[in-house]
Amino acid sequence: MAAGTNWTGVTETIARAEATGATIGFAAISPSGERFSHNGGRRFVAASTVKISIMIELFRRIDAGKLSLDQRHKLLPDDKSTGGGVILHLHDGIEFTLGDLVYLMMSISDNTATNVLIDYTGMAEVNAAMRSLGMASSVLGRKMRGRPVLAGEQENWAVPDEYATMIAAILENRAASPAACAQMVALLEKQQNDRRIARHLPKKDGPRWGTKTGSLPGVVNDVGFIMTAKGPLILSVYCEKPMDPLAGEQIIGDIAKAALAAVS
Repeated sequence: MAAGTNWTGVTETIARAEATGATIGFAAISPSGERFSHNGGRRFVAASTVKISIMIELFRRIDAGKLSLDQRHKLLPDDKSTGGGVILHLHDGIEFTLGDLVYLMMSISDNTATNVLIDYTGMAEVNAAMRSLGMASSVLGRKMRGRPVLAGEQENWAVPDEYATMIAAILENRAASPAACAQMVALLEKQQNDRRIARHLPKKDGPRWGTKTGSLPGVVNDVGFIMTAKGPLILSVYCEKPMDPLAGEQIIGDIAKAALAAVS
């Protein structure tokens, strides 16, 4: 437990959640830089939280002049992926900019947009970007299919401590150029699911927040930040085998509420 912050409310909230049969992975970085975690070094199924790492590599390539947000991509039939999003239902041949695709990937977790961006960035390069940020065990192992991993496929893994570190790198302008990091923060703030980390925040005149959710059968996740008067509170929450998806969202919201109270 980090000195100076009383995380008792968080530990009690996590204990109640795990008493229902769920396994919780949690990592927080307080506005003063103090860290706290529970199962923070354990690997969890990343689901769509892995899309943050794809966004980082995309903006690094934009910084390097290799790609541009204005660059256009024509949708091909083979691009389409099941699972979250809207592009699956659009007509072949429609053109998107890379800016359109990263917005759809981050705001509504569109799987087709994500897989197209993996093709532009490279899976190995996304993993290298994570390693450069000190993320030794988190992995982009496969494209998005809207289903659990099949036998013989690589999984997408996330370590809560490492994902908190990744959000910190974005907020501190270390993940890419300052201009690129500002754009990434803005994209995290486009998240449309406010039932997890943002669950208990006021709908009007509340603090700024930005996250990326992830969901699969038996998996409910959310990673991001809440801007407090003292600075950003970074939260990385992984919920494995909750009673149901709605229960998982409630768990994440309650943990975030307890964490916010701890640093306030």
